[in-house]
Amino acid sequence: METNVFDQLAKEYDTNERIELAKIIASAVQTECQNSQSKTLFDYGCGTGLVGLTLTSLVEHVLLIDASEPMLDIVREKIKRTNIHNAEVIHSNFLQNSKTKKADILLVSLVLLHIPDTKKILKFFYEILNPQGKIILVDFDKNEKINHPKVHNGFTDLEIKSLLMEVGFKNINKKTFHHGKNIFMKEDSSLFLATGIK
Repeated sequence: METNVFDQLAKEYDTNERIELAKIIASAVQTECQNSQSKTLFDYGCGTGLVGLTLTSLVEHVLLIDASEPMLDIVREKIKRTNIHNAEVIHSNFLQNSKTKKADILLVSLVLLHIPDTKKILKFFYEILNPQGKIILVDFDKNEKINHPKVHNGFTDLEIKSLLMEVGFKNINKKTFHHGKNIFMKEDSSLFLATGIK
């Protein structure tokens, strides 16, 4: 069994840089979650909940899902400490998760770059969304300076839009919302937010 690198990172994950970046991402995502008080949101690959936990006041229920138990321990601690009543934690290795639970909104923030088969995971996301459900993808724009065997070097407009369309999403939008220094493997990079409706 390959060790999960995020298990080892968990305790040191919430650095000032990550917290600052999460605030920027959360702000962009919150705009996409307006008028969602009756909706269920899944934060897939939630990490320590830096983005997902900021959305609990905007939706009825938040499900924070991650493959790293130590990351989720930190999320549980935050939920308890801040007395959040509408958030739940699920340990799941993405595709092994049963499709019994359904989401109205699916947040996938800085996760896609770690997934080798992006089309397969997007198909899975499409299936766990309710009809008219919305996917919110946050990731890095393509960056040719980055070369890593286990990480995509970002995505172009065309790649993301084509992938979303191929698995069935409609009304696809994508916009770059942040340019930052050293934010992607120590390189300057930009972040995009893409949405699609089932």
